[in-house]
Amino acid sequence: MENQQSQRIRSAVFDWLNSINYQYPDRVIPSSVLTNDCIINGERIILSGAQGIWKPRQLQYPISIKSVADSIYQDAQLDNNLIHYKYRGTDPNLYVNVGLRECMHQRIPLVYLHQVSKGKYLVEWPVFIVADDPKNLTFTVEANSNQISLSSEPNITEEPDEMQRRYATRQMIQRLHQGTFRERVLEAYREHCAICRLKHRQLLDAAHIIEDSKGGKPVVQNGLSLCKIHHAAFDNNIIGITPDYQIQVREDILQEIDGPMLKHGIQEMHGNKLILPRSANLKPKQEWLEERYEVFKKLNLELIIQI
Repeated sequence: MENQQSQRIRSAVFDWLNSINYQYPDRVIPSSVLTNDCIINGERIILSGAQGIWKPRQLQYPISIKSVADSIYQDAQLDNNLIHYKYRGTDPNLYVNVGLRECMHQRIPLVYLHQVSKGKYLVEWPVFIVADDPKNLTFTVEANSNQISLSSEPNITEEPDEMQRRYATRQMIQRLHQGTFRERVLEAYREHCAICRLKHRQLLDAAHIIEDSKGGKPVVQNGLSLCKIHHAAFDNNIIGITPDYQIQVREDILQEIDGPMLKHGIQEMHGNKLILPRSANLKPKQEWLEERYEVFKKLNLELIIQI
């Protein structure tokens, strides 16, 4: 069993994560915070190391597992919404692999760190190791919707039913995908709206050009950094974007008379050029813009005929 001191520190780590959650509502936390800011009983507890499986010196067993930038897209996912996580190296008996195996046997909660961009991690907690496959050098990770608190032993949690576990893990996988996409899109557009230049991170979204449901890929070239108003306008075909990056406003909206928000926030955007990433490799893919613009044009034409 994990010793009591290690249990208390582990539980305090989860309390600390819960306490900073309001500062990072999207759970994207800088690596500097994870390595410097968790102070428990006057000691710094480092939550992220150079290697994927990380055990601070104060703990008996690992506290976190980390995936690098693209691994969430490369890792296989099981049919029941579980995540595979590779061993460190190829020796099943390497000390960190043994430590993670003990976390599985004892149902010890862990922190999952997924790198979304340089120096930033999307952090999920608590997660558990639920299976071990030495032949394929992988563990299986499962999320848990229960909060881990200092008020209870961290490795003695109320056991959620299978449906709850699957749902929590599916939600985690979605957040990893969406969070990675959002961070990369916002970074490419230097954290401002590609239509109006608004630069307040909390008010920005990563909009899909081709939607997920229609086969859109979670890559920067299929994304636009848009403020929430322009995201909604784009999603609802109030605004369209041509393959040569020109902003178009739907005809009926251009003719509408309303307050200053419509005039300055939507109508005056008509004919402007999209603000693009500096890197040519990150610009919106023109064939995807063309596909999306065809939908806008068709709706616009139908509305013009009605007018």
